Amino acid sequence: MEWSLTIVALALIAVAAISKRLSGSPITPAIVFVSIGLLVGPKVLDGIDISSTSSTVRALAEATLALVLFSDASRIDLGALRREISVPLRLLGIGLPLTIALGTMAAGVIFDVLTFWEAVIIGVILAPTDAALGQAVVTEPRVPGRIRQGLNVESGLNDGICVPLLFAAVAAADVESHISEGRTGMTLLLEEVGYGIAGGVAAGLLIGAIIVYAGRRDLIEGAWRQVIPAAGAALAYGTASALDGSGFIAAFVAGMVFRAVIKCDPEETNRLTEEVGNVLNGVTFVLFGAILLGPALGELSWRLALYAVLSLTVVRIVPVVVGMLGSRARVPTLGFLGWFGPRGLASIVFAVIVIEESQLPHEHLIVTAIYLTVGLSVFAHGLTAAPLANRYAHWFERHPRNKAPPMESLPTEVTRTRGLVRQPTAAR
Repeated sequence: MEWSLTIVALALIAVAAISKRLSGSPITPAIVFVSIGLLVGPKVLDGIDISSTSSTVRALAEATLALVLFSDASRIDLGALRREISVPLRLLGIGLPLTIALGTMAAGVIFDVLTFWEAVIIGVILAPTDAALGQAVVTEPRVPGRIRQGLNVESGLNDGICVPLLFAAVAAADVESHISEGRTGMTLLLEEVGYGIAGGVAAGLLIGAIIVYAGRRDLIEGAWRQVIPAAGAALAYGTASALDGSGFIAAFVAGMVFRAVIKCDPEETNRLTEEVGNVLNGVTFVLFGAILLGPALGELSWRLALYAVLSLTVVRIVPVVVGMLGSRARVPTLGFLGWFGPRGLASIVFAVIVIEESQLPHEHLIVTAIYLTVGLSVFAHGLTAAPLANRYAHWFERHPRNKAPPMESLPTEVTRTRGLVRQPTAAR
């Protein structure tokens, strides 16, 4: 265990030492962390003890995801979002269900040993996106604002929406599972979403009011001011979870409510939240590479490889195109939205939940397919994010903006800067 801690610490130091070079380059921090994990894992140097329980990865990933969702949501301008709601609404309302359905069909065909509900579990777990794995996409100010906001909001909300769906699918697939605690699928959905929203609103209002009113009276010490958002994310997640709601929805909603209450971008106030999130994100991906992805690569087969590729392409792109029908979005925009649906932290968390909460007959096959898909996404989306964002921005600039459809609005503020040197908001 001591060497494991040393290796993780060295990985964080190494990325920090070259972080400025990584900013905007095709090599993302996630790629470096996962590569280090693979290198020190059991298949190469055997430097990290894989006897560590999956609950360690789950706890880290859940904490990271909660902080990330809160931080990202607090950067969303709700006024701008109301004017630009059509993209996330289409991606979540049409694209997400179709992605789950298509992912389920592909899993059932490729892995013919799976039961129907086991195939559904794979489809649900690999439906949520993680925009942080392609940060250049949502931080490039020349990319249309509606597109960036749409991908960011989709990434923030689809994690929480999929939680009750996953619980219901696991309960249906495994009669011995107590994950649903006797609740029906609709009850699960209503409680997860409802209590998630309630917990998020309560936490967001509380910390927002503290920042506003205690701040006006000069009651908050400067260093402690940054603790409040981080604690607020934890409060939202913990409250919703205690009520059997979605902590992920709660964290995201809390961030949006917090931003609405303080009526400004909490960039400086969020600094601790973002920095802690960056550290936990790095640790999670090192352990993912060493403990989960490394062993999964040893079992790689053509079926697993095919599913991973289809999950990141056809299973994502087709639903996005269908969801955007009638929006007048042009082909490059459809391709851009369709490709940038990375799979990351949420899928890792959900896979570990399946391991810990169920006894599925083909559990090992399910989680192996998920780990390989996430691993491929880390590299494929990371390497292509900056070049394709730049290429799409060039295409957008070459076409008369006054003739662009409403779906491709002019650039607005940067919505995510996690892990990067902050970029200017003016077009370059």
